Amino acid sequence: MGMISEFKEFAMRGNVIDLAVGVVIGGAFGKIVTSLVDNMIMPPIGWLIGNVDFSTLAWTLAPARVAADGTEIPAVVIGYGDFINTVVQFVIVAFAIFMLIKVLNRLSRKREEAPAAPPEPSEEVLLLREIRDNLKR
Repeated sequence: MGMISEFKEFAMRGNVIDLAVGVVIGGAFGKIVTSLVDNMIMPPIGWLIGNVDFSTLAWTLAPARVAADGTEIPAVVIGYGDFINTVVQFVIVAFAIFMLIKVLNRLSRKREEAPAAPPEPSEEVLLLREIRDNLKR
C-alpha cells in the first residue's frame, strides 16, 4: 500500500501535472506550426524561387525497378525537401519559445525591480538615535 500512495503523491505533484499539460499543448502547437509552414510559409517561398514544392525535393540514389521475379523494388531516395520543411518548422517553434521566454523574463524583472520598503526601525534604535542626537547638542 505504501508504494501506491507514494506513486499517487508523485503523480499529483504540481510539476508532473504542469509537465503533462505542457506536453499536450506542445503537441497541439506543433501541429499548428506544421500547418503554418506547409500551407502558409513554404508555398510563397517556393513560388519566389521558381514554383518549387519543397516537400517533393529529393535526391534519387537508385530508381524504382522490377526484379527478375516480377516484384517491384521502390526507388531509393533522400527526401531533403521534407528536411528543409522540418528545419523551418523548428526555427519557427524556437523563435516562438524565445519570444515567450523573453516576455516572461521581462515580467519577472518588473516584479523584482520593485524594492520592498525598508522595515521601520525598532524602538531601541529610535531611542538610541534620540540619545545620540541629544549628546551632539
